[in-house]
Amino acid sequence: MVLVPLSSAQRRLWFLFCLEGPSATYNVPLVLRLRGLLDASALALAVGDVVGRHESLRTVFVVDDDGVPHQRVDPLGDFAVRVVEGSGDLDALVAEEVGHTFDLANEWPVRASVVRISDVEHVLVLVLHHSAADGESLGPLGRDLAFAYGARRRGRAPVFPELPVGYRDYALWQEELLGEEDDPDSVVSRQLDYWRTELRDVPEPLALPLDRPRPAVASHHGDLVEFRVDPGLVASLEELAARSECTMSMVFQAALGVLLFHLGAGRDVPVGSPIAGRVDAALDDLVGFFVNTWVLRVDLSGSPSFAEVLGRVREKALAAYDNQDVPFERVVEVLNPERSTAYNPLFQVMLAWQNTSYSALELEGVSVTQEIAGTGTARFDLLFNLHQPRGDAAATRAPVFGEIEYATELFDRVSVEVLAARFVRVLQQVVSTPSARIDGIDVLSVEERNWLLRELNPVRVEVPERSVVELVAQRAREFPDEVAVVCGEERLTYGALMARSGRVACGLLSRGVGRGSL
Repeated sequence: MVLVPLSSAQRRLWFLFCLEGPSATYNVPLVLRLRGLLDASALALAVGDVVGRHESLRTVFVVDDDGVPHQRVDPLGDFAVRVVEGSGDLDALVAEEVGHTFDLANEWPVRASVVRISDVEHVLVLVLHHSAADGESLGPLGRDLAFAYGARRRGRAPVFPELPVGYRDYALWQEELLGEEDDPDSVVSRQLDYWRTELRDVPEPLALPLDRPRPAVASHHGDLVEFRVDPGLVASLEELAARSECTMSMVFQAALGVLLFHLGAGRDVPVGSPIAGRVDAALDDLVGFFVNTWVLRVDLSGSPSFAEVLGRVREKALAAYDNQDVPFERVVEVLNPERSTAYNPLFQVMLAWQNTSYSALELEGVSVTQEIAGTGTARFDLLFNLHQPRGDAAATRAPVFGEIEYATELFDRVSVEVLAARFVRVLQQVVSTPSARIDGIDVLSVEERNWLLRELNPVRVEVPERSVVELVAQRAREFPDEVAVVCGEERLTYGALMARSGRVACGLLSRGVGRGSL
């Protein structure tokens, strides 16, 4: 039996498994609705072929005599795919499958079921544990599944191209790449120095508009709210990204920071983001857990324009790319922020962007549609998951689909639905006038504003019949040192405003300009 050390990402999930026990929090569900004449037996065999091809899907974690966890890859044997009749409650059946709790020490991190709804409609439910797969893994998994299904329909086993490396090779290579922390020239030492500086005094927990007080221990119970960014707006966002030499991920990060600022988070907004971690082309065709996490602080200081915010995000993101190898959990250990069982360290809001989708997966004779399936859990307070179909000629005109995974102990569903609408509203405003100051962005809808003015505050206020100039002058007499005007970095008190306007008035009078001249 060959044992190999865990990768850094696997170690993180093994620690959580030991701490919390089996949980669906880190499940990666893939639910595909299949319409057409499906060969269910061929599909079941094809799923087994994919499990046999990717060793991460046949891996269990074992602890050696010294208490150190390792990974063990089992031979394929028989992988069982359930084929069931969907005569009952399909949603309940899918929820049961995606909510499965994997035992990482005794169970392979993958399950599969084919649900027969009719002769021409089936649902494939694949559930993978995050220790064996990440979002980028769904690409090679889908390609291999389509290839294997085509072969099995013809009555033969698929002959896959040989993979250049396996996940165990990656785990060993990662340790070699990072080097030792006591070596100042090592990758891990240099990158930890960067993150020490970048994340010093990061605000936490982030001030969010919670519906309820944060409990002392997070339950990780969650739900999903879906939303969509229409193709026209997506095209405009892509144009803005191209002009700014930014990625779409950077645009969304900046817009999310602006939204959270307007909801009370302040001008220093840390947002977590997954990064693929596939730093070598040899890893592109592997199913495995390569993803790392970074924290990007959206800097909104000084009342900048959105274009300026986007430039700051770009600068920080490029620097983070250069320091992406050190595992996030090691960054947390080194920074040693105040630990809490109530919230995630260093960030509580994550944004994930993927421009891949399973609408492009092709099974012979079958149309495939990916469906959203929540696990009933939430890893963070808020997770904005954005994805765009890719693979057809009109990809640039495709909408962006989004889900907000939220902690149900903190937020009501209606609040998150409003949050999604406000996020889209911010995108609409920043793309139309990126040079406008972010402080002037309005996140409220007309209905929300009317409700605030008429329903929440129905008290009528008598307004004195005096001009604006008279009211400003009175305010200046009563509070001369209060700030009256803000323009960029410049601020004028009421006293200074009256003095400056007086000088302008004198200048106009000296040139013969009087009442009614303009």
